[in-house]
Amino acid sequence: MKKRELVSYKGNLLLGVLIIEQEYFKDNRGIFFESWNKNKLNKLLSKDLDFVQDNISISHKDVLRGLHYQLDPHAQGKLVRCLEGIIFDVIVDLRCNSKTFGEWGFVELTGDIKNQIWIPEGFAHGFLTISDYALVQYKTTKLWNKKYERSISWKDKDIDIKWPKNGEQFPILSKKDSESPTFKEIQIKGDIFP
Repeated sequence: MKKRELVSYKGNLLLGVLIIEQEYFKDNRGIFFESWNKNKLNKLLSKDLDFVQDNISISHKDVLRGLHYQLDPHAQGKLVRCLEGIIFDVIVDLRCNSKTFGEWGFVELTGDIKNQIWIPEGFAHGFLTISDYALVQYKTTKLWNKKYERSISWKDKDIDIKWPKNGEQFPILSKKDSESPTFKEIQIKGDIFP
C-alpha cells in the first residue's frame, strides 16, 4: 500500500487528503488484492479510524453525484474507490481556516488501477462517471444523517471545477444535486467547517 498527497488545481497541497495505491497480485487465474485492512490503513494515515457505513453506487456514463458533505457533529471521513469503470473524483476544501479553503482537487479512480482516495472531514465530495458505467464503493466514519447533510452546486462559478465533458447529455443529475446552493450561499448560512 502506497500513498501520495493531492494538490489543488492551484498547485497547493490539500492537507489530509491522500491517494492510496493498492498492491495487487495478477496471474493466470485473475487478480487478488486486499481491499481494506484497518491496521494498515490506520498506520498509513497515522489515525485510528472506525468505519461505520459502507455505500455502493452504480452510475451510468455522464452521471454526476455531488458535491456532498455532512456538517459537525456528523461530518464524515470517506475512503472512496471505483471497483469497475472510471470516475473523475472531486473534493472541495470547506475548512474556513485552511490555506486551501474553496480550492478543489481531483483524482481519476479506476477499477483497473485499484486506487482509492482518503477524504477527511471538512471536504465536499462528488464524482462524474466517465466510463459507460461505474461501480463505486465508499466507507464512512459517521452514519448518514439527513439533518446534517449538505451539498454545493457542481457548477459553482467561484469554485470553477473543470469537469471533463464526454457525452451529449452533460451531466445527468438528481433533482437534489441540480438544486444545490452555491459556495457563497453555504458560507452565508454557516454551512462550512472551522
